Amino acid sequence: MPALLLGRAQAPNRRSRWQAAIALVACVLAAALAAAAPVPGTGTQATGVGETIFRLGALSSGAPLQASANGVQLKGAAAACQNCHRHSGLGSREGRSLIPPITGRYLYRSLSPKGEELDVPFVEGMRERRAPYTDASLARAIREGIDSEGHPLKAPMPRFELGDADMAALIGYLKDLDQRHVPGVSSTTLHFATIITPDADPVKRSGMLAVLKQYFADRNARQMSPAPRLRSKRLVRFRVNRFWELHVWELQGAPATWGAQLDQLMQNEPVFAVVSGLAGRDWRPVHEFCARARVPCLFPNVEVPPEDEGFYSLYFSRGVLLEAELIASQLLARGGGSIPAVHQIYRSGDSGEAGAAALGAALEPHGITVHNHALGPAADRHALAAAVHDASDAGALVAWLRPEDVAALGSAPPPAGATLYLSGLLGGLEHAPLPRALRERTHIAYPFDLPDARRARMDFAFGWFRIRKIPVEAEQVQADTYLACGLLSETVNRLSDSFVRD
Repeated sequence: MPALLLGRAQAPNRRSRWQAAIALVACVLAAALAAAAPVPGTGTQATGVGETIFRLGALSSGAPLQASANGVQLKGAAAACQNCHRHSGLGSREGRSLIPPITGRYLYRSLSPKGEELDVPFVEGMRERRAPYTDASLARAIREGIDSEGHPLKAPMPRFELGDADMAALIGYLKDLDQRHVPGVSSTTLHFATIITPDADPVKRSGMLAVLKQYFADRNARQMSPAPRLRSKRLVRFRVNRFWELHVWELQGAPATWGAQLDQLMQNEPVFAVVSGLAGRDWRPVHEFCARARVPCLFPNVEVPPEDEGFYSLYFSRGVLLEAELIASQLLARGGGSIPAVHQIYRSGDSGEAGAAALGAALEPHGITVHNHALGPAADRHALAAAVHDASDAGALVAWLRPEDVAALGSAPPPAGATLYLSGLLGGLEHAPLPRALRERTHIAYPFDLPDARRARMDFAFGWFRIRKIPVEAEQVQADTYLACGLLSETVNRLSDSFVRD
């Protein structure tokens, strides 16, 4: 059957395919963390003058921060400190240049006698033998580009235009950036949570938890005991291995109560990050909790992610919202206005409702008439047949339906002249039970590779499932959960001993 497609980049052969996928998304993850982003707490705005300057590039007066670097003028968000030094202030890499950490404990640290161990965790780019800054020398470095020893700071460090009050606020914020006691981190253990909403599919829940628990068990078995510190010629790099502990947070009741439940769970057992997770229709209360608690939420399995992603949550896909975009592009490519009408069928309260709304919004500016047919949660196949019958003038029929409803289309086929568009995420992708008579005129939305390409690049993950005797009950959820664990492991390994949520 035809398919709509948004392909991912192809990777090389066999075992390296999956490792390349991890490396590729790890690069995307690093770029997302380094980019300018909304500030924690509210998710949209800074909470103090120093934070506003650092994250948003806005002065206390509301005017944009201004700076220059190598003759290039920077203004506002483009001049924000976090663009290079990251949300955490722990620095980054720009090409061959290492951007140093600028939190207080690194800037003001006294020089240790040569040969002695450092009293701070190792961070790539740190200047371990530089004279400590004072407030005055730090202000000079920010304004004039002169370091604590009187040497010019190299590019890409800009020179900033800051008044005394704003400078004092920024320096105060840099001192406050240090996190000595990070929630969810002990001397021996990193605590993680996975969150499951009450309406999550039980089969997907079982498959996801099987992958998470096995991955954590494998990692802890390999680790055995904390590793010794690794020495280099000039400093000690703290690389203390920690055991991983998984907490399964299962929410109950209405979405309006989830925030309070999550606050209590976090208070009872703080976690360093949320990994994977599973939702039915609604994930926004969890998304908002993670922003409020300033805890990373890494790649949950959700069909309708919030569009305002913010800083603390990262998603693999825009889910049904991406499918709506794909279907809209296909309909417009067919001629848009020449289509008599587009009819959509979905169940109220299910993820397809959000997909239908997104597709309607995309088509409306192009003058395409869209009719929506909402089935109640308990509506039977007769109600489905009636909705299809009402779409008799449809040039295109879009079905945001689950497999049982897709199968029922055999007894209530769309109008002969209509093209059927099917949500792959809801309908089951290549496993969708589409009646044979409808296949030649059906397009399935694939928000990633088509089956053959996807199967070849996922062989490492499915080999891992097979060796560990994990039943593949929910293919996409389990594969994405495994990839989320791999990305988490890759990221934690790069943290050395600088465990900072940001």
